[in-house]
Amino acid sequence: MSDAKVQVAKKAFEEMAPQINKESILGIGTGSTVNCFIEILKQSNIQFKGAVSSSEASTLLLQEFNVEIFSLNDVNEIQFYIDGADEVDPSHNLIKGGGGAHTREKLVASASNQFICIVDQSKHVECLGDFGVPVEVLIESRSFVSREIVKLGGVPTYRSGVITDQNNHIIDVSKLDLSNPKDMEIQINSIPGVVENGIFAIRKPNKVLTA
Repeated sequence: MSDAKVQVAKKAFEEMAPQINKESILGIGTGSTVNCFIEILKQSNIQFKGAVSSSEASTLLLQEFNVEIFSLNDVNEIQFYIDGADEVDPSHNLIKGGGGAHTREKLVASASNQFICIVDQSKHVECLGDFGVPVEVLIESRSFVSREIVKLGGVPTYRSGVITDQNNHIIDVSKLDLSNPKDMEIQINSIPGVVENGIFAIRKPNKVLTA
């Protein structure tokens, strides 16, 4: 694990720790930087009630550390949501979903009081778009959605062999005009058959921490 990822995960924990108590529910994202955060959480022995996880991979790791996992349906409040990103622009709009978990990530982020994004410097960009936008789609809608994506100016590529935790497919979309990320997020999600896309412009992080 890179030193930068460990350092930014430590920074996030140090910021959150004074506000975490025995009744706290934490939202936990997905990816290698978040895995560092989970390890730091384990080593700290800090007391909290449990976690809502955004992916099966993170759930398994948390369970190894005996963290109680809650369904989003079973909690009234998530104090913090911690997650990484594939790209971050100066306005803190994000592209997420390189790991294919962006649907649940966006859901848990939207349900949380505070969304803290942890990244290394390489994730910062002037304008989103070098990293393709992942779009989760119903399996039977993949071809139709791809044609509609082309109408928006995008170039869709099926992520072969990947089934999401919701049993759907992913299309990765390049060449989109993301000068207005919020508008594009809405346009993509308005296509029938789209479950969710990886642009986080409506629910942006409250804070971005960088190593």
